[in-house]
Amino acid sequence: MDKKKMMMTTLALGTAYLLRNKESRQKLMNQFQSFAGQPKQNNRTV
Repeated sequence: MDKKKMMMTTLALGTAYLLRNKESRQKLMNQFQSFAGQPKQNNRTV
């Protein structure tokens, strides 16, 4: 199985799991919301 096909299969299986499991879907949404709410940090040193 080539990499692109394997990646699409993994994505489809993950999507199907999230559609069936409400708790996991809510947990993932909460993680995205908390990540989006965090200020960006610039850790670059000159």
